[in-house]
Amino acid sequence: MFTGIVQEVATLVELQESEGLRRHVVELSPALCEGLEPGASVSHNGCCLTVASIDGQRVSFDLMRETLATTNLGELAVGSQLNIERAARFGDEIGGHAMSGHVICLGRITEIEEAPNNRRLWFSLPEAYRRFVFEKGYIGIDGISLTVGALREGEFCVNLIPETLARTVIGSRSVGDHVNIEIDPQTQTIVETVERVMAAREGAAG
Repeated sequence: MFTGIVQEVATLVELQESEGLRRHVVELSPALCEGLEPGASVSHNGCCLTVASIDGQRVSFDLMRETLATTNLGELAVGSQLNIERAARFGDEIGGHAMSGHVICLGRITEIEEAPNNRRLWFSLPEAYRRFVFEKGYIGIDGISLTVGALREGEFCVNLIPETLARTVIGSRSVGDHVNIEIDPQTQTIVETVERVMAAREGAAG
């Protein structure tokens, strides 16, 4: 489990390609490497990956074709930066909201509104997932726990404070960029349960 509080921005320092698999190597800070072992879970732009090997501060992860196709990790090149969070431990403070590290879809930035000391970003979503997004609800964007600010036709926005802009990769995003989206799992469960109940009632009435 993750909390959506990005611990650091890391740099992708190496890519190794093999059939049906890509290994990417990131350089983590000494603090984030402390106690890290192969098999541990680490969030990369909100996508849960498993540590394959560790060489000093260079940590390797294997990405399958499905991960490369359905997340923005497939768009990364050597030198790219990404949001990193290690898995939460029992007793850790949950500063954001509970996140699984399972990216549900890609969103796209459609508009950026600048204002003094903050920034508003608008995102489009595939139609199938729009029903899970509610004003003031939680959402994970590139592994960052954020609150939905407002909705409009097929889109939603979030409002970003200077701290978030400075400490995560979202501050460098541009219109047209893809972001990894994780829907709040509780919201998804509630929506799908209500849909099933309503469908069953309609079926019984018919």
